[in-house]
Amino acid sequence: MSPLRAALLPLALVLAVLLAGCTGGGDDGGSTDTAAVQKRLDAAKKTIDDAETVDVSLTTSSVPDGVSGLLSATGKGNHSPAFEGDVKVSSGGATLTAKVIAVDGTVYANTGITPGYLTIDPASLKAPDPAGLLDPDSGLTSILASTEDLKTGDQSRDGRDVLTSVTGTLPGSVVADIIPSASRQGTFTVTYRLTDEDELRDAKMTGPFYGEGSKVTYTVKLATSDEPVTITAPAATGGR
Repeated sequence: MSPLRAALLPLALVLAVLLAGCTGGGDDGGSTDTAAVQKRLDAAKKTIDDAETVDVSLTTSSVPDGVSGLLSATGKGNHSPAFEGDVKVSSGGATLTAKVIAVDGTVYANTGITPGYLTIDPASLKAPDPAGLLDPDSGLTSILASTEDLKTGDQSRDGRDVLTSVTGTLPGSVVADIIPSASRQGTFTVTYRLTDEDELRDAKMTGPFYGEGSKVTYTVKLATSDEPVTITAPAATGGR
C-alpha cells in the first residue's frame, strides 16, 4: 500500500461510519420515536378529556351516493356526556338538518318541520349518538390512544402556531365505535396536527366509512374551554 493510501484509509473509515449513521432511518429518510409521539397524543387526549366543555366539529364534504350517513355534527358538549348543536345527515338522497340535544342516552331532534323536539334513533341514519363523541373510551379522543404505525411528518404554520403533523393507521373496530357505518374489518389512515404545546388542532380520518369499497374523509376539530356548559333534555313531543 502506498503511503498516500495508508494516510487516507482512516479518513475513509470515518466517513463511512458517518454516512451509515445518516442513512439508517428507513425509506422515508428519517425515523420516528414512537413512544415520544404517543406521549404527545396522550397529552392531547388528556387535555380534551379533562376539559369542562368541548366544541365539537365532525364533518365530511359528502358520503357515497345512495347511502345514509353523517355529513356533520357541530356544537358543544361535556363529559356527562351531553351534546347540543346541529347535525346534518344524508338519507334517501336528501340532506336533513336538525338541531340536536343528546343527554342521558337519548337523542332529541328538531328539524323545524314540527314545533318541538322528537326523540330519534341515530343508528337508523347510520349516525352516532352525538353525546358519545365525547366519551373518553369510545369517542373521538379514543383514536389518539389507538393509532398504529405512528410517524412524524412535516411542520406547517397556522397563524402564529407551528403545527407538527403525525400520521398513522386506525383499526376499523375503533372507528366503528365512533361512526357506526364504518367497516369494522377495514383500516383507516389518520393525520393529526399538533401544536408545540401538544394541543390537537385537527385530525383527518380516511377509509371505508360506508362499505369496503368506499373512501370518505372526516375532519375532526375539538376545542376546549374551562367554562362549564349545562345541557338538559328538552320537552319531547314525539317518539322514534
